[in-house]
Amino acid sequence: MAAKKYAVTGATGHIGNVLIRLLLERGNAVRAIVLPNDNLKPIEGLNIEVVEADITDKAGITQALKGVDVVFHLAGIITIMPNMKAVLEKVNIEGTRNVVAACRATGVRRLVYTSSTDAIAPPPQGVPIDESLPFKPESVMGDYAWSKARSSLMLLDESKKKGLDIIICCPTAVTGPYDFNVSNVGQLIIDYDNGRVKTYVKGAYDFLDVRDAANGLILAAEKGKNGQHYILSGAQVQVVDFMKELARQTGQPPPRFMIPTLLARTAGALASVYYRLINKKPVFTAYSIEVLAGNSLISSAQARKELGFTSRPWQESAHDQLEWFRKQGMTGRKKG
Repeated sequence: MAAKKYAVTGATGHIGNVLIRLLLERGNAVRAIVLPNDNLKPIEGLNIEVVEADITDKAGITQALKGVDVVFHLAGIITIMPNMKAVLEKVNIEGTRNVVAACRATGVRRLVYTSSTDAIAPPPQGVPIDESLPFKPESVMGDYAWSKARSSLMLLDESKKKGLDIIICCPTAVTGPYDFNVSNVGQLIIDYDNGRVKTYVKGAYDFLDVRDAANGLILAAEKGKNGQHYILSGAQVQVVDFMKELARQTGQPPPRFMIPTLLARTAGALASVYYRLINKKPVFTAYSIEVLAGNSLISSAQARKELGFTSRPWQESAHDQLEWFRKQGMTGRKKG
């Protein structure tokens, strides 16, 4: 049987570049789909084919997917900023529609889409988030989750048509090494290692190692059922426990002052304006405060049962991400 050829959109992102590394380790041929003028450092030196294409350009992405068997679609805008619906609709929704059309036009047989657990309608506190809950754009928090919910619903409709299997994966917040573009969690770890974190907020979220997320996508490509979505989660971690673990790993003192949620929401709203004015990626916004205060009891039981998905301890992920940043010289405290 001939070896399959895989394409990865969003190849230079955190999950994307780790996914490529895992595919290469298993002896697969990989085509990395990157934006024109994209920073290629995350995939530098890897034995892959690199093709420039923008998912908002239907003709361009169709050309880029010719000769491919399986597509991992990760390209898109991830943001915790408000008032982003217009650009998110163009990239995350219409761009995904273009990828589906390109897959059908070029004979791709299987598409694995990376959605988000944030796109799933949140149940009351204490009720686990699982695959029995729907994607519901009008019920989710934030413009990013709205765009992912709409894209996921569109893909579920597309999966009912013949000719293309579509599997949706919903990872939680990823942590771990190879965070070249510095995620929000990554920025927190860098700031902590540099002694700049003095306060924290109450709340919790589910953290998943990026290597386990990437492995989950591969398992979905191999074993996933057409039209099914799978939650990929790690462990629910309280913010205070995450801070204590970073204190232990970095040697920095733990923050002593917890900002009340109401005050944090107000500060988050002001932060959105500030980060937009200085044109920098936000560390936190009112949306991120709401997410931490919301329901983060998330179950990946179905993926574990049907796909063989597994996840490592969150402490190991935080350690490996910190050490990777230090080796890259991305904190003020290089590994000795």
